[in-house]
Amino acid sequence: MDIEVFRSGVEQVGLAIDGGGVLIIVLGILLAAGRALWRPSTALGRYRQFRQDLGRGILLGLEFLVAADIIRTVAVAPTLESVLVLGLIVLIRTFLSFALQLEVDGHLPWQRPQATESAENK
Repeated sequence: MDIEVFRSGVEQVGLAIDGGGVLIIVLGILLAAGRALWRPSTALGRYRQFRQDLGRGILLGLEFLVAADIIRTVAVAPTLESVLVLGLIVLIRTFLSFALQLEVDGHLPWQRPQATESAENK
């Protein structure tokens, strides 16, 4: 198998996953907006529910975008510069994912939700 064919194929896979990540973010925006406009208000309220739904869509899309970056960098061009750029991208996207997860769930990933804690203490 020719290495250029392999690299081209991996690049196409990375681009497809990138496209999937962007599509997920766009669909997340549309679904969050649709839910906020046409569904009855939840216990959280429409605005907070919209923010949580939007955050979930962005989080899932970011996971796909990070996966595509890893695939392309490791398989296509594993130079020191590309690995450092990948590390920076993953660091930034991880921070964004962490911040969004905190916003969506209202607690740090390693902490239990407060509703669960209060139910366990009863």
